[in-house]
Amino acid sequence: MEARFGKATISALGSARSAASYLIELSIIAASYVALAESALLLPAINPSATPLWPPTGFALALVLVRGYRIWPAILVGSLSPYLMGGRSLLELGSVGLSTLLAAFAGTWLINRWSNGHQTFGTPSSVAKFAIISFAPTTMISSGTAVAGFILANKISFSDSVVTWFTWWLADAAGTLMIAPVVVLWAIMPVLSCSKWKLLESAAVSILVSLIGIVAYSPLIGSNLIVDDLNLLLPYRSLLGFLVLVPLMWAGLRGNQRNIATAALIFFGIAAWGFSVGSDPFPKTDLNGALLSLLVLSISVSVPPLALTAAIATRQNTEAHLLSVQDQLNLQVERKNVALNSAKRHFQILVEGVVDYAIFALDKEGHVTSWNSAAQKIIGYTVDEIIGKDFGIFYRPDERRGGAPNRTLDLAIERGKHEVEGWRIRKNGTPFFITGSVFSNNDDEGNLLGFINILRDATERRDAEEKLVQAREQLAMSQKMEAMGKLTGGIAHDFNNLLMIIGGSAQIFARLLDPKLPKAIEAIQTAAKRGESLTRQLLTFSRHQHLSPTVVDLNASIKNMRTMIESSLRGNIVYKENIGDGVWLVKVDLAELELAIVNIAVNARDAMPNGGTFTLSVNKMMVNEEIGGNHLEGAFLAIAFSDTGTGIPPNLLSKMFDPFFTTKEVGKGTGLGLSQVYGFAHQAGGTVTADSKLGQGTTITVYLPSCADEQITSKEVSADKTKPQHSQRQTVLVVDDSADVAEVTSSLFEHLGYETIYQDSAEAALKLLEAGTKIDLVFSDIVMPGTIDGVGLAREIRSRYPNLPVVLTTGYSDAAEAAPSTLRILRKPFDTEALRDFIHDIAPPILLKASGVPVASSTTGALRRS
Repeated sequence: MEARFGKATISALGSARSAASYLIELSIIAASYVALAESALLLPAINPSATPLWPPTGFALALVLVRGYRIWPAILVGSLSPYLMGGRSLLELGSVGLSTLLAAFAGTWLINRWSNGHQTFGTPSSVAKFAIISFAPTTMISSGTAVAGFILANKISFSDSVVTWFTWWLADAAGTLMIAPVVVLWAIMPVLSCSKWKLLESAAVSILVSLIGIVAYSPLIGSNLIVDDLNLLLPYRSLLGFLVLVPLMWAGLRGNQRNIATAALIFFGIAAWGFSVGSDPFPKTDLNGALLSLLVLSISVSVPPLALTAAIATRQNTEAHLLSVQDQLNLQVERKNVALNSAKRHFQILVEGVVDYAIFALDKEGHVTSWNSAAQKIIGYTVDEIIGKDFGIFYRPDERRGGAPNRTLDLAIERGKHEVEGWRIRKNGTPFFITGSVFSNNDDEGNLLGFINILRDATERRDAEEKLVQAREQLAMSQKMEAMGKLTGGIAHDFNNLLMIIGGSAQIFARLLDPKLPKAIEAIQTAAKRGESLTRQLLTFSRHQHLSPTVVDLNASIKNMRTMIESSLRGNIVYKENIGDGVWLVKVDLAELELAIVNIAVNARDAMPNGGTFTLSVNKMMVNEEIGGNHLEGAFLAIAFSDTGTGIPPNLLSKMFDPFFTTKEVGKGTGLGLSQVYGFAHQAGGTVTADSKLGQGTTITVYLPSCADEQITSKEVSADKTKPQHSQRQTVLVVDDSADVAEVTSSLFEHLGYETIYQDSAEAALKLLEAGTKIDLVFSDIVMPGTIDGVGLAREIRSRYPNLPVVLTTGYSDAAEAAPSTLRILRKPFDTEALRDFIHDIAPPILLKASGVPVASSTTGALRRS
């Protein structure tokens, strides 16, 4: 409530203050109006009917233009006051007040609508429009309404109304043209904005105009105040009034409308003074003619100078506006230049900061016009060396002769942007591969200015992409070889079991059958041996062959194989060795190494049908690079096998290690010899490569890791490999899921003097041992059905019966890789000799005495053979 009351109080005070200001304004206007009306009554010669129509009409029009229609009460009171004091009738009062208001309102409405309101003196056309509106209909309405009121009041007759109206109209028109501009211009133009020189200028113009007016029209001339010597000029002094145009035009050229309006009013006032006493050129005998002359004088001294001043002011304002616009444009241009220079610096910093891209500009002819530091770093030319040179210098000579640089620019012009890729030449002459774009640089009208080149050195990326392609090819090859290895490994696993049955049965036949069949049995055994060699090659290639690596002296081993290598070659082939005398150790399966060397020698022999040279050399090297699709790092021994044969075509070189791939005739090769070499090298921790040229021979290099820090594996091999004589026959537990294979294995053990017990699973074997059956050796296959395989059986036996020997056998199995290194594995197929040597190597002392395992009762259900 208090807040509302406070706001209401403030609002009331504000309204009261506004009302007081409004009343004061009306009072001042009314007083000014009365003063002008009274001054008009002092000029009975001008206004013999004593009607205050001359000054008040123009003053009322100016007030309404400046202050608006809201001041009508002051105008009405001001126009009626002289008549109220003079005792006029109500009809006369009404006509006078109404005529003034109607004239002011009509003139204001027309000027606001047609001539820019109180800014009507701003242009020459607006000044002309103001003069027309003031002349008619403003003053016509004022004088006409007043005359009508006086006719109705019987103050003038109807016959005299036209002359009276004409007189009042001329007086009103002259007064309006002189008074209204002065009031409006002094009201809208601030006085404080005038400088001291402008005030002095205004005073000088007013004084000069006053002097001209006094000389030309003042009643002072010809009176006793002026000497008689001037009387000779009296008939012509009115002509001197035209001299007033000089100061008025000068003030107009200065653009000061207020000075002109004020000076014209002063001059017109002096002329009216002379008109009031009837001095030349305003004789009393012709009142209307004198008024007409006065009207013409008012128009002449007011309208043209005001129009000229408006034109000059318009021109000055236009010039000032143009200067202001020019200053703004200059400021904007300056700012744009600063921004442009800043942008240029930033762009130059950006261009110089780009270290991976060569950025340079060309003119329309293709000459270099700019050059960044990255371009200098990539291409080699300095700025001084390259500016002005044709960019075709970066192309190869054959490309320049073929017009490649010009085609590049033509495509950039046609497309706006042309992607480029290819080889370029550095300053030092070395080629480098680039990628990038060439842009055409055009102005806003589309005219070609030049070209922008953005290039990147992509040599390393291209090399990386080529290496990636090679790596992918090698990966694909590795995956293909791996897939083939798994296939061949699976085949070899089952094939070994078949060979085990064939070979073992052949040995049984040799013991049991008639001696007349030795050739057939020998053929069966030979076929089994060839099948064993074939499966060994398959398993070695697939890297699933269980190796028995030992540390051997590579040089000594190769020297010991000389006879075997030479026997693999023909008599027309010369065998050369370059292996040195040092001790170079490698850890390999010696049998697989021998097989790999023989396979390579056989391939070399077949590649030299007309004879040649087969060279074997061994070199030691430190490597840390990609070789043969594998990253090798450290010390390696490289065994190089070179022949002088027919060579291998490039399109077949990548396939030479593929299994079953051969270029030999049907029946002369299995395609697994080099596959075995490939599998052996990779399983030994190395790799193998091949290099060949048609007609120049082939070189196959096997890389094996050096074992210089290890010692040569030594084993004492008993010279006596005859059948052991035991005081008590030992018992072997044979565990195999194949009954046929187990039958053959049991026969081989029995031939060596052992008794055998057969079980078809690891679970059954463990139950047999738990039952207390006396067992001296467990001989188990690795791959068996059930939850426990051969490796798992060996772990269980070692855990439960640590003194019981366990031997595993397999033709192929991934599970062999999980077997501990202390667990020996015999490869299938094997014969009696291989079995006897293997058992003698692993535990001859143990099998000479009882293992300590209690003998099971006959109720165990085990199958015992002797």
